[in-house]
Amino acid sequence: MVISFLDLAIEVLKQAPKPLTYQEVWEMGKQLGAAAKIKTSGKTPWQSLGAQLYVDVRDNPNSKFIKVGKRPARFFLKELEKELADDIVTKIESEEAKKPSKKLTYHERDLHPLLAYFAYSNPSFNRGRSILTKTIFHEKSKKSGYSEWTNPDMVGFYLPLDDWRPEVIEFNRLSDNNSLRLFSFELKRVLDKSNYREAYFQAVSNSSWAHEGYLVAAEVLQDDDFLSELERLAASFGIGIINLDLSDIIAPKCFSLHAAKIFSTGRPSTSFANRMETLLNS
Repeated sequence: MVISFLDLAIEVLKQAPKPLTYQEVWEMGKQLGAAAKIKTSGKTPWQSLGAQLYVDVRDNPNSKFIKVGKRPARFFLKELEKELADDIVTKIESEEAKKPSKKLTYHERDLHPLLAYFAYSNPSFNRGRSILTKTIFHEKSKKSGYSEWTNPDMVGFYLPLDDWRPEVIEFNRLSDNNSLRLFSFELKRVLDKSNYREAYFQAVSNSSWAHEGYLVAAEVLQDDDFLSELERLAASFGIGIINLDLSDIIAPKCFSLHAAKIFSTGRPSTSFANRMETLLNS
C-alpha cells in the first residue's frame, strides 16, 4: 500500500517518545519499513518530508502536527501534545549536548575521489555534462598571506565538443569563443556555525577565475537557521553548496545551490596555471 509523507510522519510520531526533526522522522520511518511504502522518484525524500511538515503546520489549521522548538524545529502529534513536558525542548537539547562529539576518521583529502566521482556521475549536479576534476596540492604553492586563498582544493572542467556538431565547433573557433567551462571546489570535512563564514568566503576568494564555484562538505549542520543562512550566502555571492552523503555519492543529501555563475579576470598563480595545464593534458 502506498502512503504519503504525512502518513509516514503520523505512523512514526505515534511511536516516538519525544518530538523529532524531519530527518529523524525519516530515519525512524526507514527502520519501521514505512519509508518503503512511499512512491517517490526524488533523490532527497527526507527534504520533501520536511517541506510538507513545515507547510502543513503553517498553513493547515486542522494539521495533525505541532512544531516544537526552532533550532532545529521538531515535530510531534497534536493529539499527544498534553503528554509533553513544558521543558521538553530544554531536556532534548541537554541530552544532545551530552552526546560525545562524532570523531571523524577521515581526512579532508579523502573526500577528493568521492567529489570527483560525484561531479562526473551525478546528473542532478552536472546536468548531463561529464565534469573532470583534479586535486590542487596547496603544499606546492608558495602563496601566503593575502594570497593564501588563491587556489581551491579541486578544479574541474567540461569541454562540450563531443556534444557539438562540426559546424558549431568551427563557428566557435572563428568567433574566438572559449568553450571550456571551469569549476572550483573548496572542500571541508564539516560545515557548522564555527567555520562556515571563513569556509564560504575562502570558496568565494579562490573561485574568481571559474565559471562555477562550490563549497563542499561531508557533514553539514542540520539546523534550520543555519541552512537558511547558507541559502542566503549562496543567493548573495553565487557560490553553490554541496553536502556529500558518504553512504551514497550518486544520490547524496546534496543541496547544490546553483546560484549566479561567476567569472572575472582574476588570474591564478603560476603554480595553479601549471596544474591546469597538467589537467588538460592528462
